[in-house]
Amino acid sequence: MSERLPVFPLGTVLFPGLVLPLHIFEERYRSLVRELVASPEDGPHEFGVVTLRRGAEAPSPAADDDSGPEPAAVKTDDLYPVGCTAELRQVTELPDGRFDIMTVGRRRFTILDVQQGAEPYLTARVEWLPEESADEIAAALAPRALAAFRTYLDLLRPDSEALDAVPADPTVLSHLIAATAQLTTDERQLLLAAPDTASRLRAELKLLNREAGLLAKVRAVPVPLSDLARPASPN
Repeated sequence: MSERLPVFPLGTVLFPGLVLPLHIFEERYRSLVRELVASPEDGPHEFGVVTLRRGAEAPSPAADDDSGPEPAAVKTDDLYPVGCTAELRQVTELPDGRFDIMTVGRRRFTILDVQQGAEPYLTARVEWLPEESADEIAAALAPRALAAFRTYLDLLRPDSEALDAVPADPTVLSHLIAATAQLTTDERQLLLAAPDTASRLRAELKLLNREAGLLAKVRAVPVPLSDLARPASPN
C-alpha cells in the first residue's frame, strides 16, 4: 500500500538507526519542520531522505543563507529509488527562522513517483520496505563482517575508536558498516536497498575485503624521496 511522504533530496545516504544532523534554511523546508513540530505527539515526526543521482541538493546542510537561486524542480529520475525516513529528535530554531535539527534514520521505502502538490516542499508516493529482522544466516555472518570491518578500520585509521561500542544486532551492525565505510554512493544505495540483513552483510564482506586489499597495497608502496622533496603548493 502506497503512502505520500514529504521528501528531502540530499547528496547523502541515510540508514536506519544512524544520526543525521541538518541545517534548514530554505523557507519551504522551514515550513516542513514547523509542520512536523506542530503535529500531534503520537503522530509521525519524520520525512523521507532521498539521494540525488544528479542535480543540486534541496537545501545544503552547510549553507549559511538562502540568497541563492531557487533549485530546479526534482524529477523521479533524478533520485535513487530507495530512501529512508529521518525522524526528528531535536529541533533548535535560530533567531532568523532557520533550524538546526537532529534526526535519526527510521524506515526504508521505495519511491513510486515524485509529486509537487499544494505543499511548498517536495513529496513522493512511496511504498514501505519490510522491517528487517536478523535470521540465523545473518547471525552467522555478523562476526565475520565485524572482523573484516575492524581490519578495514585499522588500515584506514589505525587510531580509530569507532568500534568501542559494537552493536550486537546484526541488522544494526550492517547499517553501521554501510554508513561508515568509505564507499561510493551507488554502493551505499545497493546496501540500503538490500532485501535482508544477510544479503547486506554478505555484500559488505566483499566490499570490505576489496577495500582492505587496496589499502594494504597503498601502505606497502613506499613514497619516492623525490616526491617528499617537492615544494609545497601555494593553493
